[in-house]
Amino acid sequence: AAAPVTSTLAPFADLGRFGRDLAGAYLDKARATLREAVARVDLLEGVALERQEGRYSRTLLFGDGQLSVFALHWPPGSRTSIHDHHCSCCFGVVRGLLTERWFRAVGPGRAILTASARREPGFVAAMLPDQPNIHQMVNETTEEALSIHVYGFDHRMRASSIHAEFEATAQ
Repeated sequence: AAAPVTSTLAPFADLGRFGRDLAGAYLDKARATLREAVARVDLLEGVALERQEGRYSRTLLFGDGQLSVFALHWPPGSRTSIHDHHCSCCFGVVRGLLTERWFRAVGPGRAILTASARREPGFVAAMLPDQPNIHQMVNETTEEALSIHVYGFDHRMRASSIHAEFEATAQ
């Protein structure tokens, strides 16, 4: 049970609620921004997207000390590793179909599949690193896909938003 909050400690309880309110407001704003972005057919007109045969590739669209925004190109059959993030992770599907798979850690570097869902154009998701969010993105189709990802990290300080990677296991 939580200890009762005395009047001298109330400001800390308020501060905790303020932080949760800010996180919720950030996720709401990220979702709204991504919804608007992925709805624009001209969003990436004139942008020279990185492309790699057989694997996804990232093109930096925007970055500052707080955020890194990437366009991800997904050729058929491409996939991420099974991973968790060290920062907020928000994404929206611009075109094509992606499958998002969720996993639960069952040991060091091992995870089991718990669910999957198809992500169509216009789909938007936003999550914080406040719990394990172990997932994998896969293009299982024969067509390319494109998505926009907003990560809460400075791309100049870290190469990636990935905190940990996992191998799928049957348990």
